[in-house]
Amino acid sequence: MIEKAKAVIEAVKEKMQGSVTYLDEDLKTYRAGKANPAVFNSVVVNYYGTMTPIPQVASIATPDARTMLIQPWDRNLLRPVEKAIMDANLGFTPQNNGEVIRINIPAITEERRKELVKKARAAGENAKVAVRNARRDAIESLKKLQKEGLPEDTEKDFESEVQKLTDNFSKKVEEILAAKEKEIMTV
Repeated sequence: MIEKAKAVIEAVKEKMQGSVTYLDEDLKTYRAGKANPAVFNSVVVNYYGTMTPIPQVASIATPDARTMLIQPWDRNLLRPVEKAIMDANLGFTPQNNGEVIRINIPAITEERRKELVKKARAAGENAKVAVRNARRDAIESLKKLQKEGLPEDTEKDFESEVQKLTDNFSKKVEEILAAKEKEIMTV
């Protein structure tokens, strides 16, 4: 029984970590006024019949904080990559010189910064909800184990461990959000 309870704890830890990792990766795609190649992770281009993310078909360099250079490995992809960036509506215009696609990152407005912070907070709240849902599922599993014969005091100990994990991961979400808000609001 105790082994099953430990397995529940490990599973909840993985779910919570997954939520925090997802939030972290999602927030990397938010454009905060400086060149960040991660904004192209979700932009896909038709590569010989397969929809493929841009980072898998091109190298993306950031020579300075306001410029990105995208160089497809296959020259035939210059136009499709340029079109995919335009269609993704990321807020910048690609310039194709026949060899590379240059993207100048415009400074973002105060209004857009506030919008991004709002969006980041919503994503953070979703991550917290996922953490709490994982906690709820774990506690339900522990209660079932108690009915199957796990001692009540042992079940309570495991429940308090789940609560500690919940608190720790909620704190991590807050820290990630605070760092992203600071990054977004820094001019």
